[in-house]
Amino acid sequence: MTTRRSMLLGLGGLALAGSGYAAGSFREARRLADSRLFGQGSVMDTRAGQLEYAVVGDGPPLMMIHGTGGGFDQGLLFAAGLRRRGFRIVAPSRFGYLGSAFPDGASPAHQADTLVDLLDHLGIERLAVVGGSAGALTAAEFALRHPDRCSHLALLVPAANLTNRDPVEFTALQRLAVNAVLGSDFWFWSLSRLMPGQMIRTLLATDPALLDQVPKAERQRATTILDQLFPISRKVNGLRTDGFWAGTPSTTAYERISVPALVLSCEDDLFGTAATARLLAKRIPDAEITIYPTGGHIWLGHDDEVAERISGFVRGAGSAPVSLESQ
Repeated sequence: MTTRRSMLLGLGGLALAGSGYAAGSFREARRLADSRLFGQGSVMDTRAGQLEYAVVGDGPPLMMIHGTGGGFDQGLLFAAGLRRRGFRIVAPSRFGYLGSAFPDGASPAHQADTLVDLLDHLGIERLAVVGGSAGALTAAEFALRHPDRCSHLALLVPAANLTNRDPVEFTALQRLAVNAVLGSDFWFWSLSRLMPGQMIRTLLATDPALLDQVPKAERQRATTILDQLFPISRKVNGLRTDGFWAGTPSTTAYERISVPALVLSCEDDLFGTAATARLLAKRIPDAEITIYPTGGHIWLGHDDEVAERISGFVRGAGSAPVSLESQ
């Protein structure tokens, strides 16, 4: 409650800031964000309209499906450690994000079916699929509906509603603050600079105190994840759709997933995905599970470990534990 009240006070304080300086800095930030995205992604036509994606690296293909507020750029960031371990990363922007279309019925199942068009376009017969946060919903549907195209499934901090409880449930005050931030590029940009710790707690569901306990590279990764949410205006439809599907009791038949599956989370994820991960590991036949004691929703301090765990799982390495539970 205190965190969201501070955000509201921050919104009020911005009204007193130097409008000329703020406007100029904001325009420059928007220009840099557009430059960062320009030319990195490609766009193709699918049965559901345009789909934006990026492909980087060499080696066996692996698809990384981004989380809420992301896009292909977040997928590439999430998969950076896997790329270093010799995978060719395929990173789509889901429905309503960046350059991808927002068709009617933009469900995880519909998105999963559309990703088959992407694999056909790239000439990829079968690949491992990793879904982070809300992207785990699409990844699970892809494995369920297209096991002939999915060799392995990894669900990373999965934001699924398995107990009739919204994993991102806010109070009225919290929702007011979040809607103010997510409804405006300017407010989002401003608060990200005035109160980055508050934003990391609220939007990335990670205790900002962890930033003082991890290496510099991990602190930079957290900042990059937050920065990549901007410009928020190019992701409004995706954000709203993710909010609906994460809050709606899941109808995915996890018990019918037939491909090898791995579920990963952190005990202190403020969205409560550790409990979700345990339920998923019980529902998905023979699923493996790894839960780290700390790290929040962005597995802060464990990026290399997560990449190594997924890499070993996909490649069938025997050194990785089948189950690692925090004590």
